[in-house]
Amino acid sequence: MGSLTKNQYDEMVKKASPNSKIAKDCIFAFLIGGAICAVGQVILDFIKSFGFSKEFSSNFTSMAMIFLGSFLTAFNVYDKIAEYGKAGTLVPITGFANSIVSAAMEFKSEGYILGLGAKMFTVAGPVLVFGAISSVVCGIIYYIFKMLM
Repeated sequence: MGSLTKNQYDEMVKKASPNSKIAKDCIFAFLIGGAICAVGQVILDFIKSFGFSKEFSSNFTSMAMIFLGSFLTAFNVYDKIAEYGKAGTLVPITGFANSIVSAAMEFKSEGYILGLGAKMFTVAGPVLVFGAISSVVCGIIYYIFKMLM
């Protein structure tokens, strides 16, 4: 087989690439992401209805959403939801739980320490590092502005 021209290559890529329905994908991402957030809001309001403080209710809701994201990932339900919701399932807390549990499940066969423990943060690790560094930088900037005022 000889070398391809740029136009021939572009045609091959166009034929092999699936057609994207951007409007439909955006609507489903909005609806699925909104549904995930609505579940979180229902949990928050339910816990607050028992008279718990706003801080406790928020913390409990975060834990519940992490649990739900992890649980649904473990049973491959979150991936099925993501087929339709695409970017809508990246809602921070459940998407983060999904990324950690997915990696842990994938590398479990390599052992608990070098597989599960080390690979669990392959996706989430950079996010944690960036978050920690960003918070330190923001704290320093805040401290400097506070001293100047």
